[in-house]
Amino acid sequence: MQIRNLHKQFGANQVLRGISLEAQKGAVISIIGASGSGKSTLLRCINHLVVPDQGEIQIGTDILRSKKNSKGIYVSDNTRLLEQVRARLGMVFQSFNLWTHRTVIENICEGPIYVKKIAREQARAYALALLDKVGLADKAHAYPSELSGGQQQRVAIARALAMDPEVILFDEPTSALDPEMVGEVLRVIRQLAQEGRTMILVTHEMNFAREVSNHVIFMHNGLIEEQGHPDAVFDNTQSERLRQFLLPMR
Repeated sequence: MQIRNLHKQFGANQVLRGISLEAQKGAVISIIGASGSGKSTLLRCINHLVVPDQGEIQIGTDILRSKKNSKGIYVSDNTRLLEQVRARLGMVFQSFNLWTHRTVIENICEGPIYVKKIAREQARAYALALLDKVGLADKAHAYPSELSGGQQQRVAIARALAMDPEVILFDEPTSALDPEMVGEVLRVIRQLAQEGRTMILVTHEMNFAREVSNHVIFMHNGLIEEQGHPDAVFDNTQSERLRQFLLPMR
């Protein structure tokens, strides 16, 4: 996956100011930075949940671009292509975004059945296998309200995996969790990294980012301020702003 020259502005606030990066197959990229640096906006621009004002997102040979509509609003320039690309991208939100009126297994099966047109029984069998993978095999028929935050986030990860995505995007997956629930979610993400899943994570968990990533990006004021191997970013920091950001963990 390649991201080229992404820009996004909200009113007078220029949130992204020309972001480019590449994620090779099996890469785990962690994006760190202070609140307001543009991290989550970048992640949402990748699948056009937020449509960028400028730039390209390439998945395989497919390239997403944007254009202004008749109302002057930026929209995706190819709706059909956008649907195809989104089916190849998994997204895990910080607030879980599960359907509260559906059971756990129904949440996981929805995409494979209605988007990928997989037979219902096949989708259910795969969903059960994924629930076992994230340690929730006994919660298949529970509703989200009956689960802890950590359990809901693990269901959200299973739901993303059910679409067999080429890249999984994690938008601060532990920020809404109580501290004692963070570990169970990080264990699942760590396992996915060990399996060679391609992932891009926006995270405030610095130690985890260092451990699980093979590339770390530090964003500041809508730009990539510093990037590189975790050891270089955390131990041989070049940016004074990054040095200040990392000070609490030293």
